[in-house]
Amino acid sequence: MSRTTVYALIFKAVDLRLLASLLGTLLLVGCASSPPGGVQVVERGQHQGRAPLIQRQPVRTGHYVVQRGDTLYSIAFRFGWDWKALAAHNGLRDPYLIRVGQVIRFDNRSVSSSPVVASAPRSPAPPIPPVQPTSQPVVTAPVVSAAKPPAASTPATTPVTPVTRSATGWAWPTQGAVISKFSSNGSLNKGVDIAGELGQPVLAASDGSVVYAGSGLRGYGELVIIKHSDTYVSAYGHNRRLLVREGQQVKAGQRIAEMGSTGADRVKLHFEIRRQGKPVDPLQYLPKR
Repeated sequence: MSRTTVYALIFKAVDLRLLASLLGTLLLVGCASSPPGGVQVVERGQHQGRAPLIQRQPVRTGHYVVQRGDTLYSIAFRFGWDWKALAAHNGLRDPYLIRVGQVIRFDNRSVSSSPVVASAPRSPAPPIPPVQPTSQPVVTAPVVSAAKPPAASTPATTPVTPVTRSATGWAWPTQGAVISKFSSNGSLNKGVDIAGELGQPVLAASDGSVVYAGSGLRGYGELVIIKHSDTYVSAYGHNRRLLVREGQQVKAGQRIAEMGSTGADRVKLHFEIRRQGKPVDPLQYLPKR
């Protein structure tokens, strides 16, 4: 075999290896590419048994219509906003009252400060017949939902357990192993999940005021949100039973709920700390174990 033939065989083998390597790289890039339309944002309720894709930045498009039971804090929590920023964005001022049917905007469109009123009919209205006496009282439904607790809030009366606080003033909200940790890569957990037994006490992680207690946020089950300052709020999800109500003041270590599995695939506590509306890693604030 001539030297020229040997060189030709060597170059052919090298070309085949390069071609195989190139095809493998293209396949990996195709598998890792994002779906059309950008990053998908889903709520916790769409993925039972695993953490949701996290909304790292506030929603900046569209609007939300206030439903009965909403508060400014729960709306801000749901859409990744700091409650003060959302209030300012919508022209809301102290005492931050919102009404059922009111539009809360996330975009830069102007916000109407007055409700929409239907125009009066052109033809005169027919005469109203006299009202007959009735023994049944007339009850009207309330239309105003408080967006923050009343100034004269009352302290909660549930038991307070002595707890160990970190240097920043936070305490563990319950006993148990951490089974899911916070992720900052934009696709996993907004807090930590702590395993426990059904009915196990859930405690306030720091002093504050209860600004939401209910099940209106899909995927969190029975949820408590506590405002600790103008900067920090904490959230406690998947409870079996809530022991506090909106407007009550709580102390660190005070019992606020019983652990459960509402909105989850197992008994656990989902615990979040949010700084100016953005989720942060609770393990950076809680005492070291």
